[in-house]
Amino acid sequence: MGALSIRQVRKAYHSLEILKGIDLEVEAGEFLILVGPSGCGKSTLLAMIAGLDHPTSGSIHIGDHDVTHALPKDRDIAMVFQSYALYPNMTVADNIGFALEMRKVPKAERAAAIARVAKMLQIEHLLERKPAALSGGQRQRVAMGRALARNPKLFLFDEPLSNLDAKLRVEMRAEIKLLHQRTRTTTVYVTHDQVEAMTLGDRIAVMKDGQVQQFGAPDDIYSRPANRFVAEFIGSPAMNFVEASRTGAHELQAHGLGLALTPAQQQALQAHGGSSISYGLRPEALQFAGEGLPGELGMLEPTGPETYALVDTPLGRFTARVPGKVHQRVGERVHLAWSPEDCHLFDGQTQQRIA
Repeated sequence: MGALSIRQVRKAYHSLEILKGIDLEVEAGEFLILVGPSGCGKSTLLAMIAGLDHPTSGSIHIGDHDVTHALPKDRDIAMVFQSYALYPNMTVADNIGFALEMRKVPKAERAAAIARVAKMLQIEHLLERKPAALSGGQRQRVAMGRALARNPKLFLFDEPLSNLDAKLRVEMRAEIKLLHQRTRTTTVYVTHDQVEAMTLGDRIAVMKDGQVQQFGAPDDIYSRPANRFVAEFIGSPAMNFVEASRTGAHELQAHGLGLALTPAQQQALQAHGGSSISYGLRPEALQFAGEGLPGELGMLEPTGPETYALVDTPLGRFTARVPGKVHQRVGERVHLAWSPEDCHLFDGQTQQRIA
């Protein structure tokens, strides 16, 4: 049994089913990301792990203990909230040590725990301040310190960086990753931000409409998305799609143009048998070339190290993610090329991956 086991967890409010049979196994020391759009059920699932809500059916185990209906205080967890949830009338030191004080931990032991986490998070100079005198990043460190002081079996994060500005989000993301590398505490982290998901997680559960669409390592989810939803949700800019049809046992075309496939993709297509196929290409797979798919450059979005180029082609509008600067001008004729190894095939009806 893993550090956290979620088995066929369902949650319904009257006739509205929020979670539809969630199964997840999290190993000790693992960093699990729950990611998905708003309303997918990820925060509801985290609340059930925390004991703030209970499933309609199914079970939740932390280690060997069935905690499905246990109170939060009996789960040996610590939670970091989006809003920090610090006590405004207490100093940083008192905020960090509050949970230990409630557990009747001796004063000397509390002081040692406060000193340990303050050093780990580099907030020793803030211990006598109150939350109003702290920046957003400092408040987030204090919230993490309060959770760390308890040395819990399970760390829960509920979109902890969403209130921070872009620069601070990057810095805190790195701090959370370093913190996990030092402590190796089993962690469940909820976010709607795919960059956080890809950079922080050992494994990711991509959720939609109360179901896990794919559960795996970040590279597997990015390189081999299980369905079209995952392919579009993970990756920025989003994957380009062309709706294609079969012209033979293992050939595809769209708008009269043939689409290149590898031998392995041809075999998968032949075995699949469906007639409607979604042909996907990530923006970074596309490059400007002397020949290839013709189009007109519609817009350029330079970001510094790379440029997003929107190209109108006979197959529709494509977004290319090109390193460095693009020297062509908007309105110019260009050609897009790609390697067949970089394409993804999905069933046009079921949206499930073919190859």
